Amino acid sequence: MISKIIIFGIVGLMGIGIYCLMITRNLPKVIVALQVLIKGAMIAIIYAGDISGNMDLAQSMALTIIVADTIVAVIGLALAIQAREKTGSSKIQSISNLKK
Repeated sequence: MISKIIIFGIVGLMGIGIYCLMITRNLPKVIVALQVLIKGAMIAIIYAGDISGNMDLAQSMALTIIVADTIVAVIGLALAIQAREKTGSSKIQSISNLKK
């Protein structure tokens, strides 16, 4: 029973992340959608490690994902702030119009 709940949570988080990536055109919202998607993948890795009996490896991979995910989010938000200051908008279409 608990495994069905975990799988439902994984599919739910990944589905929400992918859906938000497809519908949003705002750069900070894209970064948040990526965060949700990656959290679903991280739970899937931990669950796979629990099933295979290799929980130590799964936990170390999850910790590595957390660190890398945080770095990507910070850099992405910093770039979003810079793009907003440059263009006055945080929409992806306005960023594509930037030139040197």
